[in-house]
Amino acid sequence: MSSVHHTCPNLTTKDPRRIPLSEKRTTRTTRAKSTVNKSTVKKTTATRKAPVKKAATVKTPAKPRAKVAAPAASRKLLDLIVKTLDADKAEDITSIDMMGRSPMADFMVVASGRSNRHVAALAEHLTETLKKDGIVCRTEGLQQGDWVLIDAIDIIVHVFRPEVRDFYELEKMWGGSEPVAVAS
Repeated sequence: MSSVHHTCPNLTTKDPRRIPLSEKRTTRTTRAKSTVNKSTVKKTTATRKAPVKKAATVKTPAKPRAKVAAPAASRKLLDLIVKTLDADKAEDITSIDMMGRSPMADFMVVASGRSNRHVAALAEHLTETLKKDGIVCRTEGLQQGDWVLIDAIDIIVHVFRPEVRDFYELEKMWGGSEPVAVAS
């Protein structure tokens, strides 16, 4: 009893995986009625148990993370970034040690520029300097110039306009920021 579908001549209905959707059964099958006599089945009353109270758990304070020293290459890169930003007249240069806080970077540098153009110029000059040093960076926000993020592998650099920096308060969010004193 092999039937053939009208639009697909090679399609048989014996294989249920190959039946077109239009020919599949869409109605439910009726359940077989139980042969158990309902009058002979003893009805049991359901008893509800009281909920079990869980023992109070005592929260222990988080263990302080061990302070791990940043690799020498990261420190050297941090110095290069800070000196470049300082030479280009960036304001309020701050570095945040990310070791032990986040695996995404060793340091975060936050700096401000005076205007959109100054922020974009700081970011462009920093990426060029790092490129000369052999570090290929990725940048975000360079076109707008309000907030430019530079991913320099082990160090993340944020260059803001002062109003935007005050709004986002990254130093407050990550805590432990230390103003950088640049030795010229």
